[in-house]
Amino acid sequence: MSPPLRVVFAGTPDFAASSLAALLQSRHSVVAVYTQPDRPAGRGRKLAASPVKTLALEHDLPVLQPESLKAPEAQAELAGFAADIMVVVAYGLILPQAVLDIPPRGCLNVHASLLPRWRGAAPIQRAIEAGDSESGVTIMQMDAGLDTGDMLLIRRTPITATTTGGELHDTLAALGGEAIVEALDALASGALTATPQPAEGVTYAAKLSKAEAELDFRQPAEALAAKVRAFNPWPVAWCTHGEERLRLLMATASSRHDGEAPRPPGTLLAHDPDALRIACGTQGAEVLRVTRAQLPGGKPLAARDLLNARSDTLAPGLLLGQATEEKS
Repeated sequence: MSPPLRVVFAGTPDFAASSLAALLQSRHSVVAVYTQPDRPAGRGRKLAASPVKTLALEHDLPVLQPESLKAPEAQAELAGFAADIMVVVAYGLILPQAVLDIPPRGCLNVHASLLPRWRGAAPIQRAIEAGDSESGVTIMQMDAGLDTGDMLLIRRTPITATTTGGELHDTLAALGGEAIVEALDALASGALTATPQPAEGVTYAAKLSKAEAELDFRQPAEALAAKVRAFNPWPVAWCTHGEERLRLLMATASSRHDGEAPRPPGTLLAHDPDALRIACGTQGAEVLRVTRAQLPGGKPLAARDLLNARSDTLAPGLLLGQATEEKS
């Protein structure tokens, strides 16, 4: 068996912690961990460690949190760990070429999409929002571009009609951990082949924003349902309910009941026993079927329970999404 690799790991959120955990269970040696500086979090805005930092400290690993890796001193410190390779997963800092050149075997990235589709910041949610039938992780040799490096290993997973952003995140986090260990094992034995990304099929996954989570019921039902699932658990799709917000957590596209006439987009239609039904599409002829939602001040509930508790505020005929000023 080939010798294990010395690895410097760089990452910050939960998604990255899954890869670090997998590496710590592998035969390879993690010699240092880089992560973002502690940030204010919670109602008290106290400084909080990243999930990667927390895991690293539990394993008594050196943790470094530079604001940047552009300074020669920071680069010299990195070189001092004499790592064979650097593994980067949702780190949050751009690595200059000088840093990419430090490890003899370069820097590998775990990216949560099937490259070259969905380069960029939010590949998990954009894949669901776009109606993709599958996603996956790509282990990529990093270069100076935005997710443009050669592909080393790809692992796929389906996206179903009920997959949420949170569920796909967790699936890909685990898949990424398995894939990066497999890639390092193959790299150590000389069995890993790099494949340039094709020029065709490049798409960019723009960063998510709260503003885009408001639903426009003039859009097609399929597009609205995909956005609801993609934005669960964050930023959470919503529409106005009077002067408040109704948060939508699970939805599918549906069709009108027999004999049911089109209604203005945003109109609550006759409910199913387990779903809210909202008219949508340019003519209000399509139906968004919502099976999980949350009213202001309440808990996320299955639509059946929500209707049992608050049927008076969700009566058929109510027009959603019409207020011009909303409360947070």
